[in-house]
Amino acid sequence: MSGLLALLDDVAGIAKIAAASVDDVAGQAAKAGAKAAGAVIDDAAVTPKYVHGFAAARELPIVGKIALGSVRNKLVFLLPLALLLSAFAPWAITPLLMLGGSYLCFEGAEKVLHLFHPAPAHGAATETGDPAHLEAAKVSGAVKTDFILSAEIMTIALAALPSGQPVWMEALALAIVALCITAVVYGGVALIVKMDDIGLWLARNARLAPTRAFGHGLVRVMPGFLAGLMAVGTAAMLWVGGSIVLHGAAETFWAVPYEAIHHLAGAVAGGVAERFAGTVEWSVTAACDGVFGLAFGMALVPLVTKVIDPVIARLRGKGGAH
Repeated sequence: MSGLLALLDDVAGIAKIAAASVDDVAGQAAKAGAKAAGAVIDDAAVTPKYVHGFAAARELPIVGKIALGSVRNKLVFLLPLALLLSAFAPWAITPLLMLGGSYLCFEGAEKVLHLFHPAPAHGAATETGDPAHLEAAKVSGAVKTDFILSAEIMTIALAALPSGQPVWMEALALAIVALCITAVVYGGVALIVKMDDIGLWLARNARLAPTRAFGHGLVRVMPGFLAGLMAVGTAAMLWVGGSIVLHGAAETFWAVPYEAIHHLAGAVAGGVAERFAGTVEWSVTAACDGVFGLAFGMALVPLVTKVIDPVIARLRGKGGAH
């Protein structure tokens, strides 16, 4: 009997440790997911354009296909790669983060440039073909874009996890981040793309006049909301991208800009009431990171468009010639 009681006591101890570990994983996943907020916002802002122009009945199925592709990107490809990096090349995480941050800065700067110099609308003629083929092409393009953003999300999440923990805890935390972020992003996208249909239905079918007026209001406000969402996504890209590049530079080779921004933010926060100091310091830091991200992204635009893109196109052309 004493042996059985000792065994039960051991089992209870193991269960407590396991429960504590699960709590730790959940907490780590929440913190890691919060670090990836900028890329998440951009993901939510970018995706609705892929269902534009399709019949209302196809919008949710398309979002569902993109969401499944996103889960596959994160769990099948990026999660194992992240674990390999953590185990065998942790030194590569910061450079990869900086590369991803540079991409966010470049994308954000390109979107700002397109506000002043809109690109000509080419490709409209190709969107009049077979709807099934067009849908497959749109989903494929969205999943490819998602892969880049998901890689950034997973790398940010990996960098936010504590070092030296068991592999299974890292894997579980990253899997939780991947699934939760995918659910939040594509659940939000599904709601956004159907909001005008919901408003139209309320405007036509609701019994009460205030409800019908609310439906009309939804229909009117959605174009502006989508434009605002794109603006927020662009700002988030520049802020997060600039922050990642500055932080990575401070860790590796040049800490002056990072330290200057934090010194400025601290000085400004010191001039306001204590209860507002934290908010002001964060706001000044984020604004400076965003300005740096925009300037850095603007510098990258000619490098990417005039040098990197032509080289990649030439290499693809040579590859296809054989």
